[in-house]
Amino acid sequence: MKNILLALILANILYFVWGMFSDETSQPGVEIIDESELGPPLSVAQRPKPEVIESVGAILGSGEPSDLVAVVGRTCVTVGPFSEENDADSAETRYVGEGMRAVKRTATAQVLIGHWVQIRNIPGKQESNRMLKVLEEGGIPEAYPIESEDDGLKIMLGLFSNFSGAEKTELQAESLGFEADISPFLRDGRVYFVDIGLSPGKGAGDIIERYGEEKVLLREAATCPQSR
Repeated sequence: MKNILLALILANILYFVWGMFSDETSQPGVEIIDESELGPPLSVAQRPKPEVIESVGAILGSGEPSDLVAVVGRTCVTVGPFSEENDADSAETRYVGEGMRAVKRTATAQVLIGHWVQIRNIPGKQESNRMLKVLEEGGIPEAYPIESEDDGLKIMLGLFSNFSGAEKTELQAESLGFEADISPFLRDGRVYFVDIGLSPGKGAGDIIERYGEEKVLLREAATCPQSR
C-alpha cells in the first residue's frame, strides 16, 4: 500500500514537470466573450454641417457668419444709385478689371429731376400780378403763377438741375422782398446699382473716396453680387 501511494505521488510530479516544458498547441474553435469586457461603445463622428463650419470665429455652434467670413472675401459693397447707365457700366468694368466680382443691376426709385424755387401763399390774382411785375423788373422774367386745391396760389420761379442755381434764384427773390423756398422735384425712374464682392483683405476706402459716402452701402446694407 505504501509503495502504491509513493508511485502515485511520483507520477503527479512527473506530469507537472512535463506540463511546464511542453508547448501548448492552438486549436480552432469559438470563444464566447461577455459584452461587458469590450468597453464602452464607439461613437461615429458625423461630418460637420456647412452652417457650423461658417460659425468658426463666432459663438461656437451658433451657425451665424462671423467676422472671419468677411476676411475670406464675402464682404459686399453696393455703389449707387446711378441715374445714367453709362456711369454704372464704368464702375462695373473698373472693379471687374481689378479682379473683383461686380454686377450691375437696375431698380425703380424716386429720381431727383431738379429743384423748384417758389413763392407760396399768394392771397389772390391781383397780388400775384403785382409780384410778377416786380420779379420781372428784378431780373426773374420766367416766373409764372400756378394754383392747386392743395397748395393754393403760388408763383414758380424756375426748376433747376443743380442746387446752387436754385439757391441763387431764391436769394434774388428774397432781395426783392419775397419769401421764397426750394423743394426737390422727384419722379419714379430707372436707376442703376453696382454690387461688388471685395477681395480678401481689401477694404472699401478707395470706393468711398471715389464715389462719396452717400453713394456707398457697406456690409449688411449692401447686396452681394448675384448671377445675371
